[in-house]
Amino acid sequence: MSGASLFLVEDEALIRMMIADMIVEFGHRVVAEAGNIDEATALAGSAQFDLALLDVNIVGSNVSPAAEIIERRGLPLLFVTGYRQNSIPPHFQDRPILSKPFLADQLKAKIDAVLSAVRNVDAP
Repeated sequence: MSGASLFLVEDEALIRMMIADMIVEFGHRVVAEAGNIDEATALAGSAQFDLALLDVNIVGSNVSPAAEIIERRGLPLLFVTGYRQNSIPPHFQDRPILSKPFLADQLKAKIDAVLSAVRNVDAP
């Protein structure tokens, strides 16, 4: 699925910019970005996007409040983390995860897989 709109949550500004550049190179666009939990939860409820990429640890807080809002909206998400999988709340353990550090090809593959799965679910 090319041309998807993504919501990016990452507290490290340089990493967020790097990921945003990769997303654009993949043919997608970043329509909303957040660097802290307050921004993340506000945008999780209001931004229009096809997929959310969520860093798990945002300035020492877990991103789960934003993830829960995204889940209630029925939108897909991809956790991106430098921590162990157990840092993700138990009810999100079945969601896609990309471990940091990662290569651009790995990010692209995960984004494509999530968007493809959503497209297959939505297909008649």
